[in-house]
Amino acid sequence: MTQGDLSSRGNVGYGRKWKKPPFIVNPVIRYGLLAAAVVYFYWAFSTLPFDWERISEGLPRAARIFGGGFPPSFERAGLLLTGFKESFQIAILATLLGVMLSIPFAIMAARNIAPKPIYFLGRAVIIVSRSFHPVIVAILFVKAVGFGPLAGILTLTIYSIGFVGKLLAEEIEEIDWGQVEAVRATGAGYFATLVYSVFPQILPRQVGLSMYQLDSNLRASAVVGIVGAGGIGATLMNAFGRYDYDFAFAILLVIIGVILVSEGVSGWVRKKIW
Repeated sequence: MTQGDLSSRGNVGYGRKWKKPPFIVNPVIRYGLLAAAVVYFYWAFSTLPFDWERISEGLPRAARIFGGGFPPSFERAGLLLTGFKESFQIAILATLLGVMLSIPFAIMAARNIAPKPIYFLGRAVIIVSRSFHPVIVAILFVKAVGFGPLAGILTLTIYSIGFVGKLLAEEIEEIDWGQVEAVRATGAGYFATLVYSVFPQILPRQVGLSMYQLDSNLRASAVVGIVGAGGIGATLMNAFGRYDYDFAFAILLVIIGVILVSEGVSGWVRKKIW
């Protein structure tokens, strides 16, 4: 091959600009989906029962609420601290219970180490735990065990099982199977294999998920408290019910501050682990 042939090949396509291909190559399907999305949004907004008169009346009401919330009042700091202490207790207990219970369910829901009937049972438990928002679960537990922190602990425990169990099961399915076979080759049984080959591989992930779940439960404890499951959410709801907007906004500011600190601490711990 001569030098002229090489230079002519190198000039092929000279001046063309590369363009990233679309996600959906077929233009009929691409523009058809776009048109369907536009039609759906128009149909949804035109058929939903928006009460524009009530919305217009609510704008001045919202302005009064925000106006009454400034400056925030920290005069009842004792009540605020009591609510936050209860929220911390709920979140920590629920995280401990949820993480401990999520480990056996994650093992049951891992396809590579569980028999099929056990696998389907474990997956069913995790799916049910993830199917409902914590507020719905909190309402059910409030009806079952009454108002207070017990309903919050049970709610967030179920919430933790669904989240941590699912991610741990996926982590178990991605472990290095060579370590499992090496331990089995020594004559180790099922539980010894879990302890010496499976758990060491998922331990960093488990600790990271536990820290994240604690951070998530701190946020969720404020939400479930609104429906009577204890914690700072109950204090916040009472403040809004008494039209005590300055104290309610003080609670909101403290919630934001606590979540920021919790996010920073959990991020630092996860960074050290990984």
